[in-house]
Amino acid sequence: MVDLLPKVKIELVVNEKDVDSVIKIIAENAYTGKPGDGKIFVIPVEDVCRVRTGEMGPDAI
Repeated sequence: MVDLLPKVKIELVVNEKDVDSVIKIIAENAYTGKPGDGKIFVIPVEDVCRVRTGEMGPDAI
């Protein structure tokens, strides 16, 4: 049997101009120096739709 570390998954959508500062904040606060500190993936979001209002794009965030 393999002992796995407990995990937490956080998903964020931020404006492109804020990506570097958000990465820095998360990395500084998640760091323990031990296995399991995590990974940060940066992927593009093509579009977004707020289901309740039908708003699209940045207005829906």
